[in-house]
Amino acid sequence: MKKITVFGGGTGSYVVLTGLKKYEADLAAVVSMTDSGGSTGKLRDQLGVLPPGDVRQCLLALSEAPELWRKLFLYRFANGDLRGHNFGNIFLSALEKVASNYDDVIDTASYVLQVKGHVYPVTYSKTTLCVEYMNGEVVKGEGLIDSNFAEKTRIKTAYLDPKVYFNPRALKRIQETDLIVIGPGDVYTSIVPILLVNGVKEAIASSSASVVYIMNLMTKQGQTVNYTAKDHLDDITRYLGRKPDVLVINNGEVDVETLNWYAENEERVVYNDIDLQSFKGKVIVGDFVDRRPYVMEESDLVEKFVRSVLRHDGDKLAEVLYNLHT
Repeated sequence: MKKITVFGGGTGSYVVLTGLKKYEADLAAVVSMTDSGGSTGKLRDQLGVLPPGDVRQCLLALSEAPELWRKLFLYRFANGDLRGHNFGNIFLSALEKVASNYDDVIDTASYVLQVKGHVYPVTYSKTTLCVEYMNGEVVKGEGLIDSNFAEKTRIKTAYLDPKVYFNPRALKRIQETDLIVIGPGDVYTSIVPILLVNGVKEAIASSSASVVYIMNLMTKQGQTVNYTAKDHLDDITRYLGRKPDVLVINNGEVDVETLNWYAENEERVVYNDIDLQSFKGKVIVGDFVDRRPYVMEESDLVEKFVRSVLRHDGDKLAEVLYNLHT
């Protein structure tokens, strides 16, 4: 059975893993550990725990537990002292407080949720994501970077403070994997934080695995302002230390109502300008848009921040990825 490992966190990894779970493959996620916003940020600040949000998303994506368990780990309190907090985040934070190490946290949560596969935090050390923009402004904290919509200049560089090292379990997984899937996800708050961890680039460079980069559907204000597909590829290549072997790019149409929603935030469809003469890898272009209507959840109102309303179709992505590794 071939091994597929997804790099990222949040909605992007959730979508990819949910689709791949339907296939016979050994699945794993290497998860970003720099989240500092929302429920995760509050728990991190108040309890001194590692950020649980992206780990929870990946555990749920790979879960085969009864629906009630999955609903429980998704539940977000709407009022009272716990307003804004997600039950799954609280569960993982409580586990961290009573467990002897974070491996036990992941193993116990995986057992409870009947996880098909493995979830590896990229690091077990606490660190802060920082970015410097072209105008010289420095923003520290993933939550602040993620919500820095007013920033119009591009990010000059990203770094972790302090520097941290690769989780040995994740390192072993990369050494054994057949296919590494990067994205989709916000470039500077989901993907780059993983690549900044000491040892990650070296592990990928020494691995025999093929590397796939799934291009985002839309630009992200404050992170990838007016980026084209080539701009995304250039940034990922810089932090990855090499070009991906495969690019997956959407050419499916997005409805006008959704485009107008993004236009209000000065975000647009990522234009495909990949030069096939300079990029020697494989480029897969297709309609990967999930056209199921986005339903506003109570948690969207509780947290009071903008969520993306456009998603990749996990089933379409999974079919492409699975066929790559057979």
